[in-house]
Amino acid sequence: MFVIRSACARLSLALALVATAATAESRYQQPPKQVLDVLRAPAPPTASVNPTRDALLLLTTVRYPPIADLARPFLRLAGVRFHPDNRAPQGAFYLSSYTLVDIASGAERKVALPEGAKAGLPQWSADGKRFLFTVIAAAGIELWGGEVASGRVHKFEGVHLNPILDDDAQWMPDQRTVLVKLVPEGLGAPPSALETPRGPNVQEAGGEKRASSTYEVRDVLKSPRDEELFEYYATSQLALVDFATGKVAALGKPAAFTNLQPAPGGQHLLVTSLHRPFSYLTTYGRFPSEVEVWSPTGAVLHKVASLPLVDAVPIGGVPTGPREFEWRPTEPAALVWAEALDAGDWKVQVPDRDKVMTAKAPFQGEPVELTRTAARCVGFWWGERANLAFLIEDDVIKHWRRVHTIDLEAPGAPKRLVWDHSSDERYQDPGFPVHRVLANGVRVIEQRGNTIHLSGTGASPEGDRPFLDRLDLGTLETKRLFRSGKTEFERFADWLDAGKGQFLTRHESPHEPPNVHLRTLGRALAQAPPGEAAFASTSRAITQIPDPTPQLRGITKRLVKYQRADGLDLSFTLYLPPGYKEGQRLPTVVWAYPLDYADASMAGQVAGSPQRFTVLGWPLHLFFLLDGYAVIDNPSLPVVGDVNKIYDTYMDQLLAGAKAAVDKAVELGVTDRDRIGVAGHSHGGLMTVNLLGWSDLFRAGIARSGAYNRSLTPFGFQTERRTLWEATDVYLKVSPFFHAERLKSPLLLIHGAADANPGTVPLQSELLFEAVRGNGGTAKLVMLPFESHGYRALESIEHVLYESLAWFDKYVKHAPPRAATPAGN
Repeated sequence: MFVIRSACARLSLALALVATAATAESRYQQPPKQVLDVLRAPAPPTASVNPTRDALLLLTTVRYPPIADLARPFLRLAGVRFHPDNRAPQGAFYLSSYTLVDIASGAERKVALPEGAKAGLPQWSADGKRFLFTVIAAAGIELWGGEVASGRVHKFEGVHLNPILDDDAQWMPDQRTVLVKLVPEGLGAPPSALETPRGPNVQEAGGEKRASSTYEVRDVLKSPRDEELFEYYATSQLALVDFATGKVAALGKPAAFTNLQPAPGGQHLLVTSLHRPFSYLTTYGRFPSEVEVWSPTGAVLHKVASLPLVDAVPIGGVPTGPREFEWRPTEPAALVWAEALDAGDWKVQVPDRDKVMTAKAPFQGEPVELTRTAARCVGFWWGERANLAFLIEDDVIKHWRRVHTIDLEAPGAPKRLVWDHSSDERYQDPGFPVHRVLANGVRVIEQRGNTIHLSGTGASPEGDRPFLDRLDLGTLETKRLFRSGKTEFERFADWLDAGKGQFLTRHESPHEPPNVHLRTLGRALAQAPPGEAAFASTSRAITQIPDPTPQLRGITKRLVKYQRADGLDLSFTLYLPPGYKEGQRLPTVVWAYPLDYADASMAGQVAGSPQRFTVLGWPLHLFFLLDGYAVIDNPSLPVVGDVNKIYDTYMDQLLAGAKAAVDKAVELGVTDRDRIGVAGHSHGGLMTVNLLGWSDLFRAGIARSGAYNRSLTPFGFQTERRTLWEATDVYLKVSPFFHAERLKSPLLLIHGAADANPGTVPLQSELLFEAVRGNGGTAKLVMLPFESHGYRALESIEHVLYESLAWFDKYVKHAPPRAATPAGN
């Protein structure tokens, strides 16, 4: 019943693929010029506001680096991918330019980054006068600093960062020194690449059930040499760098450091380091570790926990023992963490899932229990005042979230429930507390008297309309201060002066690129409609970012609502190409990604906004607009039901949702029913192939980086937490590999040849292509060298667009009339 591939079968597949590819063009191809012009246009920069809110940096991202960046030799070890010559992450995102903007005047100054710099995101000092950033250089990762007053930047000489396990550089609470992880001096050469095997790799099971989620296994270690390589490259030397002088002071001995957190008081440092034995089953986050508190000189003051190897976690669960350590922001050195009370397994029935613990320096007594949670503790929002914290707990099984306030100074005191709602709820989502940065660099909820502010997406039946609310902590009543208008999309960014009612927003519209605006609250309105702002406000632009692609302004879009056959409310965003004439029926692309819901009332809620500035970028489907297609973007394809067996009805609901979307587009007079293609990425790729196999709605499909044989993900997928052996029929039904004889409509499969997502290994597309070809179907397989789950390189992106446009032009736009018997039936 399940697929077992021998070495001979794998060799046969490889030879078949080589033979097939030999007849095709083997070089990267490019799409038409009108597509290239938009693809290569610069993206609008993003803004990073400093903590004192008097300056910001406009950051320009390199959206598509050259394939040469990805093709450099890289290692895959215990869940990390990096280039060994400089330790840079493989496929790293980086910035090409910084521009300083004075918020008061709007004056701009270009920051003189080093020529050809591949810069990281800035880290502001708490006083807003300086910033840190990294630069990816050929010989290593450099640390740089910049000053707002002069606009100058400088490199910290002799500082070579080790970013492999994250947390490579951060400000210390004094805001004068920087905590870094350095490549240790005298490390020597890496383990030799040529090694005679010492023996076989051996693993053993002792008879206990130890299933972990499918998605916990990625780029694992596979041999003793892998262990040595991981230990070599993961080892760092902690150090402090003086921002003013560049002086470097080493802390402690080198180790494989992961999580580093300076305590707010500046006299303690939480340090987590990994050690052997490593695992061949999981990534480094589950390796044995020591959690310690250090002094600023590197002396070990307190051992917080010795965490063992965790090579099996219940599906959807958490490890046992202490986890998710944090310092309380308003205490010099007080740790808080969570511990599971249910063995980390949601299937275990217990009164409480977690307990929340705390311990203060000098850590001489036993930890104190603060509170317990009925669902899983997933973190805190910390109040500006010492006794206030918002405790967040999630029930991922029931799709439910609760937020309580707790008194940190009264352990065991009753929690106060603030919000209690489905995590799928959009229309009633209260938003997130607005934070500010304290003088020691710690972020806390900004409090004014007994009130805080909440900023949210503002989902509504007419689309997202972001808001800013004021919450009274005494009564828990909210008042709406601001809500985005109906003809633009404007969201709160940060307070400029809360006392004066001045705040920054990110403003955009279908015809205006995103710019930073200053908005000022005015008089209170005598009567405001429900959900609307209770105050008038005015706005002016701070930045003047031009439109990088004016040729796209002819694109129109609108929110379309409709119903599934069972009465469930659905919606999609309809995009129409430049020059579209009303009543013209167009070839149409449906781009979607199914989502799972526990409650039908949440499944039909509208997502997104038609008032966003139109930018054509990832995930690339909107580029079809430049080739004369209409695009049905993100049609609601909900799978609703019992969370314990939601995929029992996946196929029926998928087909019903797709039919409803197609019928509505045809009813609008926009779509030619005989010329519709469907496409999707990842879980959307699985959707695409299933729709081709089980319906006659679509002439062709494009499935990217999907999982088509769920027997290869036997320990769960998406929100399906039953294993293959517990729900065999479900796994087989949703897997188009086992129904490849039905796939007669043309199918283009695209996959990153180095896909790091364990559920969508490249073998998934290779197997499906072989199955379709073997059953006489029409298919094409495109494997993108060096690409992972999402595609990064410019050449890869261009080739994906070339293949996709050519495929749908041939099999959708210029498709002959349908045969008398629809394909796929």
